[in-house]
Amino acid sequence: MRKQILSVAAILLSVLIFLTGNGLLGTLLPVRAHIAGFSDLAIGLIGSAYFAGFVLGCFGGPRLLERVGHSRTFAVAAGLAAAATLLQSIAVNEPAWIALRALFGFAAANLYMVIESWLNDRATNETRGRIFAAYLTVNFSGLVIGQWLFTTARPTSFSLFSLAAIFYALCLIPMGLTRLPQPKTGAVPVLRPFRMFKLSPVGVAGCISVGLANGAVWTLAPVYAHDHHLSRSLLAGFMSALTIGGALVQLPLGRLSDHVDRRTVIAAVAILAACAGTALAAFGGRSPAQALMLVLLFGMVTLPMYGLSVAHANDRLPREMFIEASATLLMINALASVVGPTLAALVMTVAGTASLFLYSAAINLGLAAFTILRIAFTGASPNATHERYEPMPEQSSPTALELDPRGPEHA
Repeated sequence: MRKQILSVAAILLSVLIFLTGNGLLGTLLPVRAHIAGFSDLAIGLIGSAYFAGFVLGCFGGPRLLERVGHSRTFAVAAGLAAAATLLQSIAVNEPAWIALRALFGFAAANLYMVIESWLNDRATNETRGRIFAAYLTVNFSGLVIGQWLFTTARPTSFSLFSLAAIFYALCLIPMGLTRLPQPKTGAVPVLRPFRMFKLSPVGVAGCISVGLANGAVWTLAPVYAHDHHLSRSLLAGFMSALTIGGALVQLPLGRLSDHVDRRTVIAAVAILAACAGTALAAFGGRSPAQALMLVLLFGMVTLPMYGLSVAHANDRLPREMFIEASATLLMINALASVVGPTLAALVMTVAGTASLFLYSAAINLGLAAFTILRIAFTGASPNATHERYEPMPEQSSPTALELDPRGPEHA
């Protein structure tokens, strides 16, 4: 395994550096906007703009890759990400941040696409599971490191924006020095969302719920923490606890779902997520320790939902449809994430920042009700059709799906 990981070490190092910048910026931007007096609605629109840019990048990225190649696409995207980050520290106003965050989302989608294409090109049928696991580990590690870097300077200073931009510039170095040959451009999978809903209503509903709820939480949870007067270190701990909670339980929970009707697990986890969100809204403001404990539990029951939904959808499909189905679900999730932050911000404007988690609870409760109704009307799914669960990153390009060990075999 060591040899396999070393063969893609430069790419994984670029991933780590890039996602460290993302972890820092994802925590910094909502807090800085809140301090600057941006309305909750404007902060929600900034989050929605990121996901809108990301969707456009997923569609435009393959064409850019085909035209100029992977190395140049990566350089262009990293340059755009660094420039957008620095410009946000200069032009601190709502319209500029909405536009710049959309530009950043477009750049991020292309960065993910290049990285995941290269990893997929180096993987074989025997090694892609290990490479995929290493990629997920680096994902979570980079986000947590970046979230803690938020404590190194005041959010009102230029320093944290500069530090994030430095990471986006540094991620070019390992990619620029790698001697690996550039991968061939892959075909863009066909996306048929209505057919996907017909084949797996619960899988599609789960991905929509994750986009509406988790997209809002990632965007607005730092605003909640800042509004409750958490110090910089406690705010970083709050976001890290959310991330770590999801990382800790993804695999055990997924393995449990391999042995029962996965819809039962989805319904149970959605109910627990609704309970955790309600508890966080009601009791998270009482003490920092209580907030950290509750957000850890909240992350445990909200972040695995995307992987469970994708796994359930693929239980109901032939293996050769894996790439198409998962790409469709990824795009459905991204489109729902465009709506989620703005919708949650409207709720927060009326009911306060703690209502973010009540909003998330309501979405999860709706998913639980829909799933229970589906189980009642259609009966249990046969266990014989189960594919093995694999953790899934909520933010990736369709290219990452070819790396998933559950997909069809490839050379």
